[in-house]
Amino acid sequence: MGIGIQLMFLSGLAVALSNLCMRRSIDAGGTTKAYLMLQLALVVGVAILLGPVRTGDYAFSMPMVMMGLIGGLLLSGFMGFLGRALEHGPPGLTIAMLNCSTVMPILLLVLLFGGSYGFFYSWWNGIGSLLVVAGLCWAGWELIENVDRRKWLTFIGMAFGLHVTYLVFLQWRALFLNFPGSSFVGISLTPADVNCQWFMPMVFLTASIVQAIRFFSTESRRPNAGEVRYAVFGGITNGLGAFLLIRATEVATSFEQAMLFPFFSVTLIIVCNIWGRWLYSEKVNWRANSCCIAGLLIGTIDWAGLF
Repeated sequence: MGIGIQLMFLSGLAVALSNLCMRRSIDAGGTTKAYLMLQLALVVGVAILLGPVRTGDYAFSMPMVMMGLIGGLLLSGFMGFLGRALEHGPPGLTIAMLNCSTVMPILLLVLLFGGSYGFFYSWWNGIGSLLVVAGLCWAGWELIENVDRRKWLTFIGMAFGLHVTYLVFLQWRALFLNFPGSSFVGISLTPADVNCQWFMPMVFLTASIVQAIRFFSTESRRPNAGEVRYAVFGGITNGLGAFLLIRATEVATSFEQAMLFPFFSVTLIIVCNIWGRWLYSEKVNWRANSCCIAGLLIGTIDWAGLF
């Protein structure tokens, strides 16, 4: 298992713990808007510690700051539409559909940049991805109920599209690190721009500002103690998960690229199922999870090297 996949596994584990903190915050009488506002604000601090403070590089690059701004708008956009989809449809199927979007970025990256930049897609990757999608939908379909399908499909469709765009954007940004001096989609960056440590902090600063506007425009109150307490732990774990995810896109080999985000999604779903079963006695479709795991094994093992 390559370093990119290992980092993505740790990222999925950290984000699953962050989701548990969100659930605990709701149990304590909070709302997702308040929790996300506080969490994202704390993630900004974590991102600064893991970026400029860790490296000792505080230099600003306006192109990279602007890329962080765009990334933050994409992140806050898909989170907003995901929230609306959860309000109008079954949570299990909604999350499953969003996670299905993780198989799409590699297809777009292959079309946009091709093998010369390390993006390949084999039949084994395709079979593995289909099994992952089937498992995710199978796990969520059992929870479907009567919903306003038009509204739900609109919101989940927007969340799906923005999530794919966000993931492609992250890997596009990683190309500037892995292929210095190259031009991508007509854009080129200097080495100083590429190594700027303010990309991740800007992503979450932008998303936190958007979330704060959403909260204060709809809820005229102060966050309660439970929301603050769980947002602290959730902010730390989410910030670590985001750092590991972005780092994984930077160090992944061409062989790992195809299954990078599906591996994250399946790790996230399985760990969330474990704490859901353990702490809340939730029903878990382990056969669907097994289908996802089989898809990952098929899609990530170097079968050509084995045979």
